[in-house]
Amino acid sequence: MSIYKDYIKEIEERKTQGLHPKPIDGAELLSEIITQIKDSGNPDRADSLKFFIYNTLPGTTSAAGVKAKFLKEIILGESVVEEISPAFAFELLSHMKGGPSIEVLLDLALGSDAAIAKEAATVLKTQVFLYEADTTRLKNAYESGNEIAKEILESYTKAEFFTQLPEVAEEIKVVTYIAGEGDISTDLLSPGNQAHSRSDRELHGKCMITPQAQEEIKALQAQHPDASVMLIAEKGTMGVGSSRMSGVNNVALWTGKQASPYVPFVNIAPIVGGTNGISPIFLTTVDVTGGIGIDLKNWVKKVDENGNPVLNENGEPVLEEAYSVATGTVLTINTKEKKLYNGDKELIDLAKSFTPQKMEFIRAGGSYAIVFGKKLQTFAAQLLGIEAPSVFAPSKEISHEGQGLTAVEKIFNRNAVGVTPGKVLHAGSDVRVKVNIVGSQDTTGLMTAQELESMAATVISPTVDGAYQSGCHTASVWDKKAQANIPKLMKFMNEFGLITARDPKGEYHAMTDVIHKVLNDITVDEWAIIIGGDSHTRMSKGVAFGADSGTVALALATGEASMPIPESVKVTFKGNMKEHMDFRDVVHATQAQMLKQFGGENVFQGRIIEVHIGTLPADQAFTFTDWTAEMKAKASINISEDNTLIESLEIAKNRIQIMIDKGMDNHNKVLQGLIDKANKRIEEIRSGEKPALTPDANAKYYAEVVVDLDAIVEPMIADPDVNNEDVSKRYTHDTIRDLSYYGGEKKVDLGFVGSCMVHKGDLKIVSQMLRNLEKQQGKVEFNAPLVVAAPTYNIIDELKAEGDWELLEKYSAFEFDDNAPKGEARTEYKNVMYLERPGCNLCMGNQEKAAKGDTVLATSTRLFQGRVVEDSERKKGESLLASTPVVVLSAIIGRIPSIDEYKAAVEGIDLTTFVPSIKELTSTSAH
Repeated sequence: MSIYKDYIKEIEERKTQGLHPKPIDGAELLSEIITQIKDSGNPDRADSLKFFIYNTLPGTTSAAGVKAKFLKEIILGESVVEEISPAFAFELLSHMKGGPSIEVLLDLALGSDAAIAKEAATVLKTQVFLYEADTTRLKNAYESGNEIAKEILESYTKAEFFTQLPEVAEEIKVVTYIAGEGDISTDLLSPGNQAHSRSDRELHGKCMITPQAQEEIKALQAQHPDASVMLIAEKGTMGVGSSRMSGVNNVALWTGKQASPYVPFVNIAPIVGGTNGISPIFLTTVDVTGGIGIDLKNWVKKVDENGNPVLNENGEPVLEEAYSVATGTVLTINTKEKKLYNGDKELIDLAKSFTPQKMEFIRAGGSYAIVFGKKLQTFAAQLLGIEAPSVFAPSKEISHEGQGLTAVEKIFNRNAVGVTPGKVLHAGSDVRVKVNIVGSQDTTGLMTAQELESMAATVISPTVDGAYQSGCHTASVWDKKAQANIPKLMKFMNEFGLITARDPKGEYHAMTDVIHKVLNDITVDEWAIIIGGDSHTRMSKGVAFGADSGTVALALATGEASMPIPESVKVTFKGNMKEHMDFRDVVHATQAQMLKQFGGENVFQGRIIEVHIGTLPADQAFTFTDWTAEMKAKASINISEDNTLIESLEIAKNRIQIMIDKGMDNHNKVLQGLIDKANKRIEEIRSGEKPALTPDANAKYYAEVVVDLDAIVEPMIADPDVNNEDVSKRYTHDTIRDLSYYGGEKKVDLGFVGSCMVHKGDLKIVSQMLRNLEKQQGKVEFNAPLVVAAPTYNIIDELKAEGDWELLEKYSAFEFDDNAPKGEARTEYKNVMYLERPGCNLCMGNQEKAAKGDTVLATSTRLFQGRVVEDSERKKGESLLASTPVVVLSAIIGRIPSIDEYKAAVEGIDLTTFVPSIKELTSTSAH
């Protein structure tokens, strides 16, 4: 049977799911389709033409290469297709976004046929996705006196690829749709348990919110054909949680517009809003798609006659509605005035939604085109020896004379590209920065690969110090979905230049280590900028930003990222930890104390948390920086003492060496290069040449939070508060309760020790508690299942060497076997301990979950509805988050313990303790 017949069979199968034909990315299938197009009598010719024109993916897919070559034949008259004239062939090439299409256009523009060359040049002037091989051809032709090349370069210098685009409409009519009350996580827009389908955009789109919501959106579109549907988080923040490009892709698929008539299911221009704005990570994806994100502020704090907030019986501010955005409300966005109107009534100012840079993203259909366009304009102007005209909005450069720098301001100033020489930049400045480390994870990696193909990138930027493709999100179950997707992903990323968790050649053992732990290890400079395809890219060295798959692709392809320098909130500590407390409790208490200190306002949201931990090595400090995603911070920076940083770098070196010994380094010796960088940094610190990064003493912060360790007397639990009468207060991570709140009575159905939040010390705590309880009771019996997943293989190897793993094995009823990985997800759990494969496991919720309706107590990060556990008909599922000792004890006794039970159980155990630095972790400003 031919590949085409297989494709037709697949199309029939997709029809039963209400789906259209899957877009074509393979050369072999498209080659057969072209053969059928050339055969005028072929019965499949008409369908083949439609597939060729309207259903082939652009960029650097192998299909795009075949398509571009055939279009070239048509333009040169070597092939004649009645339905595709040479003019139409040029139009199709103009929508292919780079790679093979640019190669063909350059062939034609620099060829001997003057008429064809002129037409090709006209198309090339509209293109921006050119890479070094392309610009080198233009450069060589120009230097050889080619007039067409000169004409193209002059157009690029004027940025005509941008200036000739239509202006943004002055008025945009929207009709509102409330997607939910309270924070809306990306899990609602793109559920984790459907991660396998993300690269199939139409199929994945069917999982957004609910089928009912999709029908309601379609009904609004039918009622208001002249308006765009604006998706809203009422009384909450839109797009919290994981950094999923698939979330905004789904919103655009249902509410946006098609980017190109010749590329299916790639939509742009979504419009989203939230009472409390848009999550920073999600807003980036909105920019990538040329969309609009609005901070609605439609609920405000009620104030008394003295202007003080009115509080309810729980001491929380009472909100009152400033204006309605109820589903079906028609509003008007005025992009010129930057205002939101209901009829003639002005509602709010939208200046932050329509900055000059965001207006460019909207006009260009996304931020990528602007990033590449600016680089192209600069290249052309330099080659022609002229000054490029000011076409794009100038980067905002904010500098305050005499004001010191926060840690993030220092990092951004060091890594800034293309700024005014000698100018010191402060928060609010727009900066293009060099990216040092990039991470791609496996459930968004296929989309990152698609993004790289669509922007015609073929190799990692040489300026990136190191990049890693993980296998952690699909580690739990090696099912047919994983087997179909992951090897293909690993091969692509390995060839692109990343270090990959799985070896496409099968020579080294598959490593399913949690991506954040690996990135934390391969970050060997606290001045580094890290971009990772996951919201928990929150390293405890350097400053790390969780990002969507598109931003990750851009960082891999260009070695750069663009963003404003964020404001910072400084967090310091006073007092002493109680000996029965774990550092995880300090993390939760930080959030609770901050909210109390600022009257319920989350001052962390959208800002950098500069945490002065000082004395904790990177592994343990990561527990804090990791949780800053749940604090809704944009990122975090850990300030370390010199000796602590050296200790962290030595640990990182050893773990990178293990990766080298396994055979994971590539021909560029990336991993060895990281060890060399770590050695250099250690020597700089030891010699005093360049001490550990600290902020200036006179740096300016948005706010300062002092955490009182003396006030933390009980373990602290983050509670989803699933039955709160105020729906907007559920699933927020802001409800932090002490252990005694539960009275030693709340039933626990399953315990989970795992995810990026745990380190080796947590696994040792599990073994120590089991040893203690065995001594006290003679044996250990579990009254609830306990699932344990070490985050990395390195940790297991270290535990084996230290004797802890043997004890864990003794009490486990299941231990993972890499030689026979699970082929299907576990659906039932017994009251025993499970030692699962390193990776995300239950935290991700895409492969395995707790039983519906369970109360789960976990060390993980997410408590969103349906993530770890779904609701049942009898009760709501809930995932409470706590420290390792609380989780272990709860699984053993089947309920949340009392404080006395807890203290007895942890007596003599080495918990993760923390003693604040007695040093002032600042430096003298040089500015």
